[in-house]
Amino acid sequence: MRALGDAPFVAAIRLALPWSALALGAAFMAILLVAPPPLGGTLGARLALALLPAFGAMAGALVPILAVTLARRSGLAPLALILGSLGAFAIALPRPLGPNAVTYLRGLGASGLFLAILACGVAYAWTRAAARLGAPAPWIGAALAVGSFAGLDALHVSLPRLIEAALVPLAHLGDTYGALIAIVAIETLLWTAGVHGPAVLAAVVTPVYLTMQMQNTQAFGAHHPLPYVVVVSLFLFVFPGGAGATLPLAGMFALSRVPRLRRLGRMTLLPSLCNINEPLLFGAPVVFNPYLAVPFVAAPLVLATTTYLAVAHGWVDRAAFYVPSSVPSFISVYLATQDVRAIALLLANLALAAAIYYPFVRAYERHGAVA
Repeated sequence: MRALGDAPFVAAIRLALPWSALALGAAFMAILLVAPPPLGGTLGARLALALLPAFGAMAGALVPILAVTLARRSGLAPLALILGSLGAFAIALPRPLGPNAVTYLRGLGASGLFLAILACGVAYAWTRAAARLGAPAPWIGAALAVGSFAGLDALHVSLPRLIEAALVPLAHLGDTYGALIAIVAIETLLWTAGVHGPAVLAAVVTPVYLTMQMQNTQAFGAHHPLPYVVVVSLFLFVFPGGAGATLPLAGMFALSRVPRLRRLGRMTLLPSLCNINEPLLFGAPVVFNPYLAVPFVAAPLVLATTTYLAVAHGWVDRAAFYVPSSVPSFISVYLATQDVRAIALLLANLALAAAIYYPFVRAYERHGAVA
């Protein structure tokens, strides 16, 4: 898994996605200011109409960011890779290119991220293969990438439609309790071994679930039932405090009788409220810690179960909006669902996580922690 996570293409996607998410936020604010959705309807529906084209802008920003990241990690010629990726992406964009930018970007949302990744992947493969032939070869690789997409376009093959068709069975497979549990288990188990679990899975999992999140947003804006339970924002309920659901752990450490743990808990409590827990994971430590590894894996699995049951049965509304994980949990779960019951579910999850962590923390204080 570490080797997979360190592969140049996988690592580049993982690094590029957060930077392209900045374009998502900037485009969202720009659309609200320059071309706001029409008045009428709920505030959530109006926000959805602005957020959908912002996802299209995120896809456009991902192309050069991913190309630059790939060039840096693989030592390829940056300009050739960037131009090859942009050219391939431009040719593959859905037609027609109108009637206006906001409407077009809104339609790009469903397939945009995968289209960007595919264009960069093909350009990377051709450029890397051609780079072995000599100095001008990277430009040959870029031309071959653009030519490949131009050939498909000449044959009237629509990559966006193919991607959307391929996403249907993938989304149905991912929108299950089993898929949710598998992702949570793999992420937390990798973390206990010192491997950044979310970073390893991000290149594979994030584009799929972010696309499903966009489809929920689109349905919300159209006043249709939201199609998916398991989306990116559902994990806000599963990992309060970050991987391992460690917000209760930081609180227990802050009140610990062991001075070292008490200092660590007080230093990491505020970051944990914003779901940043790397200082806690390595400071406690949780990695390779027999006292804390069990609740670190068990708590998120229990929270994933309660969350899936609550959302699937309609006790809490499905997540309509993508909210960055750095937003404090009590705010983010409400923003994502537009449902005040989401806060109650989060409180219940925190109580469950605290109950799971408590005996292990006490055992760690008695036998494992060094004062």
